[in-house]
Amino acid sequence: MNKAPQKLRFAVMAVDAIVLGFVDGQLCGLVSNVNRPPHYVNLQGFLGGIVDEKENALEACTRVLKTKGNLDKVYLEQLYTFSDVQRDKRNRVVSVAYLGLVRPAVTAMYTHPEASFVPIKKLKQLAYDQSEMLQMTLTRLQGKLSYTTVVQHLLPPHFTLSQLQDVYEIILRKEFDKRNFRKKILAAGVIRDTGNMQEGVKNRPAALYTFSSKKVEELSLLT
Repeated sequence: MNKAPQKLRFAVMAVDAIVLGFVDGQLCGLVSNVNRPPHYVNLQGFLGGIVDEKENALEACTRVLKTKGNLDKVYLEQLYTFSDVQRDKRNRVVSVAYLGLVRPAVTAMYTHPEASFVPIKKLKQLAYDQSEMLQMTLTRLQGKLSYTTVVQHLLPPHFTLSQLQDVYEIILRKEFDKRNFRKKILAAGVIRDTGNMQEGVKNRPAALYTFSSKKVEELSLLT
């Protein structure tokens, strides 16, 4: 197969994974150190890399998370394509960004010599245009929480209604009336009582729930 003319070979394709998860009740992002002088020196950045010749963007993102972050239990969905000419000061790079979510069990066990989950509020200066990526990710997640069951990928398989409400309140940055929230989520029919109770808690144990389907489904607006 003939190569494209040189004038058309001006950019490479990359992927960036904005992976979020909860650690000790705080929403965190998976970042590593970016040190590529002279433009990017000792900055934090989400995991990313160049798309190989024989893989698509999702395959590349999955590979990058595994090879650079030793992470493979991630819910991924495509976020946006970032193509500003100056987004990477070194070369012309077009990046396909992915929103990633992991459960508490993943963040609790996560250890890596070069990557870590850092609270979102501490991610002030990110490499490239990843601050824009983060804001778009948070906006997308806030929107999807109101009409899908994507929140299940930020929760343990079995959870209390209080834990579910906490996740909603932290991400949406608003408080909900406890009774109304529970009424809406139960009426939506997307979760069910497991018949089990919390164990090892000091206060009165709460009922444990689980999502009825492991697939991300649409539901009536909750917020």
